[in-house]
Formats: sequence, C-alpha cells, structure tokens
Amino acid sequence: MTGTHRLVERKYLFTFILITSLFALWGFANDITNPMVAAFQTLMEISAAKASMVQFAFYGGYATMAIPAALFIRRYSYKRGILMGLALYAVGAFLFIPAAAMQQFSFFCLSLYILTFGLAFLETTANPFILSLGNRETSTRRLNLAQAFNPVGSLSGMAVASLFVLPQLLSDKRDAAGRLIFHTLSEAEKADIRLHDLAVIRDPYVMLGLVVTCIFIIIALTRMPYLVGEHTPLCWRESMGRLWRNRVYREGVMAQVFYVAAQIMVWTFIIHYADRLGMTKARAQMFNMLAMSLCLTGRFVGTYAMRYVSSRRLLLCFGIGASLCTLGTICINGMMGLYCLVAISFFMSIMFPSIYGIALENVAHEDIALGSAFLIMAIVGGALMPPLQGMVIDLGEVMGFPAVNLSFLLPLCCFLFISVYAWRVWRSAAC
Repeated sequence: MTGTHRLVERKYLFTFILITSLFALWGFANDITNPMVAAFQTLMEISAAKASMVQFAFYGGYATMAIPAALFIRRYSYKRGILMGLALYAVGAFLFIPAAAMQQFSFFCLSLYILTFGLAFLETTANPFILSLGNRETSTRRLNLAQAFNPVGSLSGMAVASLFVLPQLLSDKRDAAGRLIFHTLSEAEKADIRLHDLAVIRDPYVMLGLVVTCIFIIIALTRMPYLVGEHTPLCWRESMGRLWRNRVYREGVMAQVFYVAAQIMVWTFIIHYADRLGMTKARAQMFNMLAMSLCLTGRFVGTYAMRYVSSRRLLLCFGIGASLCTLGTICINGMMGLYCLVAISFFMSIMFPSIYGIALENVAHEDIALGSAFLIMAIVGGALMPPLQGMVIDLGEVMGFPAVNLSFLLPLCCFLFISVYAWRVWRSAAC
C-alpha cells in the first residue's frame, strides 16, 4: 500500500496540470521522429544504420545538455529551466525550414540535436518538479500519472505521421509486389520527389514550433511555487559522492540507459519489422500507434495498481512480461511475431517513471537536480543502441534467419537487466 497521502495537494493542482502538459510535448517530438528513420532511409538512399543517426542526434542532445540544465536550474529556478527548454525546442523545430531547403540529411540531424537540447531542459526540470509537488510516499505514483500524458503526445505525433506525413511521401510508392519503386527512377524524378517529401516532413515540425512558442508565453505569465534547491550553489563533489554511494540510484541510472535504448529500438524498428512482411510505412505506422495505445493503457493500469502493489514489485512483473514478448518477437515469424513486438509496449509503460522515481526516492533534496540530470542523460541509451540494431538489420539474413528478428536480442538484453534491477531493489526494500 502507498498510504493515505493525497496524490497531488490542492495548492499544487494547477501547477501539476500545467507541468504535466509538457510531458505530451516531448512525447509528440519522440514519436513523430521515430518513423522518420525509415523515411530518410528511402528518401536519402542510405543504410538503416546511417538512417538511425536520426535517433543518435535526437537522443545525443539529452546527453549533451542534461548536466548544463541541472546547473541552470540550481542557479536560477525550475520555471526558468522550463522556459529555456521551450525556447530551444522551438528553435530546433524552426530549423527544419532551412534543413528542407538545403536537402541535407546532416542538417536535419543538427536540427533534431538542438531541439533535444530543449527536451533535455524540460525533462530535467519537469520530472523532479512533479516528484516535489507533494509527499514523497506518493512521488513515484504521481510521476507515473504525469508520465501517462507522454503517450498522449506520442499518439498525437504518430497520428500526424500516419495521417499527414507518411501517406504523402511519394518515395514510399510500391509496385504490385510490394517493392519500393523509388530506387528505379531517374535522378531527375528522384530530385522532384525529394523536394516534395522533405517539405512534407518539415511542415509538422514548423507547426510544433508555433505551439511550443504559445506554451512558452503561457508559462512565462504563470506564477510557479518555490521548491527546495532553487537559487542555491551546487556543491559538485559532495553531491556526486552522495549519489555514487547510493546503490539504488547508481544502478537506476544504468537501468534507465537500458530502458530508453530498448524503448527506442522497439518503437523505431516496428516499421522495419512490418516492412519485411510487405507493409507500406503508413500501414506499419498503424501498428506503432497500437503499441503506443497499449503503452498508454499500461501507464494508467500501472498507476492504479501502485495503490496496492509496490512500484518495485510491479516493475519486476512488467520487466518479465516485456522479456517474454521480446522473445516471441525474435522466435516467431509472421504476424504473430509482430503482435508480440506491439505487446512489448504495454509492459514498457511504467518503466521510465518507475525507475526514475525509485532511483530518486532516497536522494537528498539538495542532490535532486543533479540526480535528475544523470537520469535524463541516461536517455543517451536511445542514441547508442539503435544504430547497432540498424547494422544487424542491414545484414538481411543470418544463417537463414531474418536479421530484423535477431536484432531484437538487443532489447531483450535490456529488459533482462531491468528485471534484475527491479528484483534487487524489491528484495532490498523487503529486507
């Protein structure tokens, strides 16, 4: 049982709602970007490994900016950290305009890199902010509730990709046998299609930049509560020492690295898995949306279950469930394997906020900002492992077995690590 404390105190309710809306913003950015890996692979005529550099740029921004964001928050305030994040987010989105004009894959990667500077600020700020808006006993459950709106944004991003981006990509046209015809066209025809498709990819990011600008104005005009740790100098060495000696926190950072890596691999390569079954990108994206719907369902189910089951025990159960589904994805060919791949998302649902909350449960207030920064830096796992999975997929077949199936051995290893972490923290809490 989590106790009888209110999940969100009344005095913090409006602030909670406003900050929770930010979770949808980075969910939208994440999941309108995932299908772009396959789109760029076709459009720019590059390998799956090189196309996955989109994810390297996207999640590399988190690794670059998380620590500076934590220092900024300690020097100024959570509110200014949010405003800085929104400003960088908007700049990165608007850079898609010159990127599309120049038709350079590297420019798109740079735009996403800057956009995720903003996301690093927002996540480094919003997650500990939500944890602080009430009693520590309900903090992990409160963060799970706020994080439930991340899949709402993700579903919106997927819907935009499915309905307005992928169906309009002329480069994804196929012949009667389901094979792409873009590679068979003349250079002049390819140039015309590339100009059209890059404009289609650009437009949702520009609209997103305008939405983020409006939210910036709203938050700038809103009064935020003062929280412990703002406007105070950071004692770097002492804080690092305390965090390093905290085993639950230290292992939680590693678990978060593996979780984000698994999440991005699962959601990015659903399209590649479906492509092997002869589906168009637009149809394959519908399975991505189904996966995100299951993730949203799992987040609410998990948040409710935490009233009766500890977050540690629930994380263990969901880790085992994700591992079994991933094993099915690897071993089963055809649609049933795809269904197993989609089902993983239900079990991934509570992992990020649960690992985050468990890792910070016993961290001192003065160390929260820095501790949060390392947990956000852990998102770099989403930059490191997808290119490796892309390299495996590029092999085509391994000993007569589809390489795309075998590539999911990487997420399987990640889920096994998370399950072991959950078991260790559950056992330590029970002792």
